[in-house]
Amino acid sequence: MSTDISECITLAKAELQAARQKLAAEISGYTMPIAGCDAQFNHLLAQRHKVNAALEALNADHHVATPRQP
Repeated sequence: MSTDISECITLAKAELQAARQKLAAEISGYTMPIAGCDAQFNHLLAQRHKVNAALEALNADHHVATPRQP
């Protein structure tokens, strides 16, 4: 992996972690929602899920197929 790509991935991880912390603070400070009826709260939960999924994807080991040698 080239240095430029590694730097981009590192920056992306840092931004996603910051977003995750901001969402966690916003969710924990949110007034008690009405279960399933609060669109803004549900949106925060969906955003948290997207951020966590993106971080998992960046942290996952990816298989890179190598050509077979005859």
